[in-house]
Amino acid sequence: MAFPAVSLSGRRVLVSGAGRGLGRAFAEACAEAGARVILCDLDAAAAEAAAAELRAAGHEAAALPVDIGEPDSIAALAAAVRERFGTLHGLLNNAAIATGIGGKTFDEIDIETWDRVFRVNVRGTWLMVKHLAPLMADGGAIVNLASDTALWGAPRLLHYVGSKGAVIAMTRSLARELGPRGIAVNCIAPGLVRVWATEYVPKERHDLYEQGRAIPRAQYPEDVTGAAVFLLSPAAAFVTGQMLPVNGGFVFG
Repeated sequence: MAFPAVSLSGRRVLVSGAGRGLGRAFAEACAEAGARVILCDLDAAAAEAAAAELRAAGHEAAALPVDIGEPDSIAALAAAVRERFGTLHGLLNNAAIATGIGGKTFDEIDIETWDRVFRVNVRGTWLMVKHLAPLMADGGAIVNLASDTALWGAPRLLHYVGSKGAVIAMTRSLARELGPRGIAVNCIAPGLVRVWATEYVPKERHDLYEQGRAIPRAQYPEDVTGAAVFLLSPAAAFVTGQMLPVNGGFVFG
């Protein structure tokens, strides 16, 4: 019996929030695994720069703009993907609001910020799946980015924690709805990753993670990308509806 390799060769994968940080690392890892990558970002210039670097390294990569907080922008992205590329094999929903919103207690969060976080992190993830899943063939895979903050109940971050808890719940429901189409849907819950978006996080929170992990060290993008590549690959074709914590054992799933 032949077992599928952890390879994305011949597969086209779209990564949102791919202009920099963890999203860019995901796009690079997918390309190195053989995927033809579409990098999407609110910052179109950053996405194009990242795609150009991948092309210079010999990979097939394209960039498209998207604001996942705006339904029309997501619809336009899907139309562009359909027109230029036709079929998708993988979707990695990485884009989210995470920077600069922490530090407030539940009763200090203003309604405008709460709604903005849920508009992007929850509604945006749903709409990306709604518009792009129809472009996916049997054997496709969707990976949503959650967060381990939703697993341990991180304080002073309720809006973000709530949004990522919703992503976990949606992943399970989407897995059941898309399973009959042959599409697997899973999510990854990283810990606090050392990227530009977490530079604002207080040292105390970084120390809490880095000293409290079963593997007691900082977490970097390359610690997360392997799990995403696996879940996007044919090797994980029969894995769906699962939430995988990738956090060095800070919390166990």
